[in-house]
Amino acid sequence: MKPNGRFSAPEKKVPIVAARSGWQPLVPLHNPLSMVKAHKSCASTIDNGSQTMDREMIKLQRVEQNLEAIEKSLEELGARLSERIGKIFGRSLHIREVDSGSCNACEWEITALSNPVYDLERFGIYFVASPRHADVLLVTGPVTRNLQTALLKTYEATPEPKLVIAVGACACSGGLFHEGYASAGGVDKVLPVDIYIPGCPPRPQAILQGLLLAMDKMDQKMRKQEFAEES
Repeated sequence: MKPNGRFSAPEKKVPIVAARSGWQPLVPLHNPLSMVKAHKSCASTIDNGSQTMDREMIKLQRVEQNLEAIEKSLEELGARLSERIGKIFGRSLHIREVDSGSCNACEWEITALSNPVYDLERFGIYFVASPRHADVLLVTGPVTRNLQTALLKTYEATPEPKLVIAVGACACSGGLFHEGYASAGGVDKVLPVDIYIPGCPPRPQAILQGLLLAMDKMDQKMRKQEFAEES
């Protein structure tokens, strides 16, 4: 009981989890200053080799585990993709990315393919500035009326055989914008689409998987073209 005659609830005690179970100071849960003091005393009293675990360290461990899983699946997918590109082209695959009116979320994921985690170029895949050098058009966003003509010209400038890949929900179906006065809808309203990669936005792994499917489609197109030329 307090001096003023009021009853006070018992203080809850919580242990600070340390790497060695022998050290477990108890501090009031509702007093953040006590927590800070306990952490400081922990740093000064525990001997070398002990380590206090906090939420940030646990999060970091989970991130590292996720990165290891991503790297493993990426290596397997990249090896298959690189093998297919080598058999079909005998050289690198060149991609022209076209933003026909997206919110740039899909561009963030496509750009991530070139960062040190994914490093797309080690698999023999390169982004090019001119459609005349491209094998594949990677189109994002709904086709806005302002960019419809530019998209058509880009498609016409790409040499045969070529593929069109719609990346993201907006490119696949028009998304939120669908078809209206400012938007023609999905990419297939304007161009013949070979591969659809849904998602808002799709993950980089999904884009790589779409490129792997595109290689099978490209192989079919090249065989048809060779047959037509021979006949």
